[in-house]
Amino acid sequence: MVKHENFKTCEQSGFCKRNRAFADTATTAGQAWVSPYRIDSKTLKTKGGQITGIILKTIEDGTAEIKLPLVISFLKSGSVRVTVDEEKRQKGEIELRHGSQARKERYNEASDWALVGGLTDDSGISVATEKDVTTVLFGPSRTYKAIIKHTPLAIDFERDEHVHIKLNGAGLMNMEHWRPKIEKEVKETPEGEEAPPSELATVDESTWWEETFGGNTDSKPKGPESIGLDITFQGYDHVFGIPEHAGPLSLKETRGGSGNYEQPYRLYNSDVFEYEMDSPMTLYGAIPFMQAHRKDSTVGVFWLNAAETWIDIIKPKASMNPLSLGIGGRTDTQTHWFSESGLMDLFVFMGPTPKDVIEAYSELTGYTQLPQQFAIAYHQCRWNYVTDDDVRDVDRKFDKHNIPYDVIWLDIEYTDGRKYFTWDSHTFGDPIGMQKQLDGHGRKLVAIIDPHIKNEGGYSVVDQLKSKSLAVKNKDNNIYEGWCWPGSSHWIDCFNPAAITWWRSLFTYKSFSGSASNMFIWNDMNEPSVFNGPETTMPKDNIHHSNWEHRDVHNLNGLTFINATYEALLHRDSPSRRPFVLTRSFFAGSQRLGAMWTGDNQADWSHLAASIPMVLAQNIAGFPFAGADVGGFFGNPSKELQTRWYQAGAFYPFFRGHAHIDTRRREPYLLGEPYTSIMTQAIRLRYQLLPAWYTAFHEAATSGVPIVRPHYYVHPSDEKGFALDDQFYIGSTGLLVKPVTAEGVMSVDIYIPDREKYFDYFDYSIVFGAGKTHPVAAQLNKIPLLMQGGHVIPRRDRPRKSSGLMKWDPFTLVVALSNAGTAEGTLYLDDGESFAFEQGAYIHRRFKYSSEALVSEDISGSGSGSGSGTTGKATKEYLKTMAKVRVEKIIVVGAPIAWFGKKEVLVLEEGSKEGRKVDLAFHNAVAGKSTWAVVKDPGVGIGKGWKVDFS
Repeated sequence: MVKHENFKTCEQSGFCKRNRAFADTATTAGQAWVSPYRIDSKTLKTKGGQITGIILKTIEDGTAEIKLPLVISFLKSGSVRVTVDEEKRQKGEIELRHGSQARKERYNEASDWALVGGLTDDSGISVATEKDVTTVLFGPSRTYKAIIKHTPLAIDFERDEHVHIKLNGAGLMNMEHWRPKIEKEVKETPEGEEAPPSELATVDESTWWEETFGGNTDSKPKGPESIGLDITFQGYDHVFGIPEHAGPLSLKETRGGSGNYEQPYRLYNSDVFEYEMDSPMTLYGAIPFMQAHRKDSTVGVFWLNAAETWIDIIKPKASMNPLSLGIGGRTDTQTHWFSESGLMDLFVFMGPTPKDVIEAYSELTGYTQLPQQFAIAYHQCRWNYVTDDDVRDVDRKFDKHNIPYDVIWLDIEYTDGRKYFTWDSHTFGDPIGMQKQLDGHGRKLVAIIDPHIKNEGGYSVVDQLKSKSLAVKNKDNNIYEGWCWPGSSHWIDCFNPAAITWWRSLFTYKSFSGSASNMFIWNDMNEPSVFNGPETTMPKDNIHHSNWEHRDVHNLNGLTFINATYEALLHRDSPSRRPFVLTRSFFAGSQRLGAMWTGDNQADWSHLAASIPMVLAQNIAGFPFAGADVGGFFGNPSKELQTRWYQAGAFYPFFRGHAHIDTRRREPYLLGEPYTSIMTQAIRLRYQLLPAWYTAFHEAATSGVPIVRPHYYVHPSDEKGFALDDQFYIGSTGLLVKPVTAEGVMSVDIYIPDREKYFDYFDYSIVFGAGKTHPVAAQLNKIPLLMQGGHVIPRRDRPRKSSGLMKWDPFTLVVALSNAGTAEGTLYLDDGESFAFEQGAYIHRRFKYSSEALVSEDISGSGSGSGSGTTGKATKEYLKTMAKVRVEKIIVVGAPIAWFGKKEVLVLEEGSKEGRKVDLAFHNAVAGKSTWAVVKDPGVGIGKGWKVDFS
């Protein structure tokens, strides 16, 4: 059970409590409430695609106005950025308490870590101001409109002449400005007399100047400095995103009521032991990106702030007229965002589709890394494989039982006394020999390296960390000491460029003795986790590089650490290979650097069920390389639970079995029959579909689209499916899966949103009927997996020991025909290891079936992003290496009945003067199953243009 007493509620977080109270005051006042923020119209200026000006905040007693510089940037992408700062702090005109060395400005470097592009202004905007309202036309063909109201400040964003997003529409903007602490004189009251009421009795200053929790007192040298803003999605009743939380994909209301949460969604990266289900409680990562969706329309916002953040959500029903009693009214989703410190910096995305919103966000924060192929295969892990002989034994037993896998993992016990970059000589005396055995079958090793460095004399890594002054410091500007797995520890400060350079040097083969080229890295505990710290993390008044307080950068910490590790692996080899790094903590932009997993889950059916919306949330939030510990980290799963979890995990983008040190060993071969065979089938299915998975990863790496996709994304018009989060699609393949997540299930109901035929992946049974659920068999040995008509799915059918051994294997193309008798799909291939694809060393084909012909087209010269659009000498060289890789089988599901009796098809391939005839086997429909046909060994090259004529 999670230890709630270790983590704050909103009532225990000073700025959260204050901002909620501010919202309550505004709500209670109703229409009488007036936001104390207005734009000084005389200061407004337009240059290119930017509007600048000064917001004036009238402070509580009305005696002064605080100047808050405003920048509104209209971007070429059609997105809008709104940034608000504080003038006195920009100029350094404040005083810090306690002799603090912290920076005086509001933290303004989150964008340096999170953003990589998409910031070009649109100089073609149209701006007009009339009667304290500035109207801006922007976006494609100037079809979007921003209405900036000066007094009080509010901004409405319109598309298609409807307001979609309102900023400060409810007047909850709250920027706590700097003020000096005034020690109030406490007058003694004569005995027998009543004390006079305080002049400021209505202002609660109890958490302004210091705050104590978990035995730690936060010194707050800058006093109160939170920011808050209400963002309303007008006419939307579904919002998604803001991971990481263990709850439904469609976010709940947070102000109480039946089925709702009482607490806001919290984003404060934390090491939460045995986290609970269906909760807005913070977890390991934070991506403050939210989408709102309704029928045929999606919009979104990105709140770029790395400090502790809370988000309240309510969904009031707005009546269209006062006599309707709410019937036929409109639902608005009102969100209230507040962060402890930093700039107010947010982006608005106008859609209009889910794909448009996610692509616009990804253009800013970067696309997911295109990983090495081994990284998307199966990983075997536990805390801990205890010796190098243990690793060798597990490796051999996977082969003995014909179970494919690509990676075996080492947790902290491989080290000498939990000192990273070392090996325990008694248990891992021959790490190079161990890695050589793995390499013999194309397998890899992943070892854990965390950011806490053991504080022990004679340990060269900590000696260098201290001597080079590269560690995080405490509030007194001395090296910070805390406790983690090694005991007394210091933490590398990866905000410091010099620390990144030093960290890179530790990963060279010379420095990290015993590491080999097939070894990659797992970064855990990087929230950072500090066992004796407040909320199991660092004090907020710790100091990082450039004297920024930890409170300002907390949610970025994990990103900076995996960035350092990514850079280290990138420079370890020459020529460079694509790094693989797994992270537990993350922020917007972490997707560029590796994979994530959902942390320390439990061997429980509820955790299996929760893993699906959690992984989907990562995918729609721009970090699609996501998975959960298969089998559950804590506890011992039943054989049925473990088997079902493997069937689900085969459809996570990141597929890893993992277990706690106190659990029973549970490698798939240990469970016995029928469980071992069923889990093996699930793993082999993952390997069979690796071409489809790798193509989906490439699509994500070039456009930011999700790898696994929820229903609202694929079917944005189907209102019945908007909240569905227990079934999903794989990339653009049309594969629809609904993993079994409950005990004793023999059948599941799959919702079909459209009028297309769906075919069972394994036996081609037909499922048909839009807008309703359909029972699909789900015995223990059966995964509910359907193919939507209209798709071509590439796969490789030959079972191998690892993905690397599949490199030269032939392909099978499964053509699932639509109602119209058409199908389309793509395949992306490269060497699965290097960066040569950036010079054009890849194959990118489109397969199209229409008019009784299947055609392979080259699309390598089209598209955008790495691995698309670049062709040249490297392209030709790669095609030569793949010249003998062919298509060995084409399966047409839903084959026309007119093919009955047809025995052959005509195959034409580029470079051949004549066509040739190839055998065709037709199978008639039987007992609810579709017709299907097989072209046996068409013999066409996977990288060539060709046509198979069925007419």
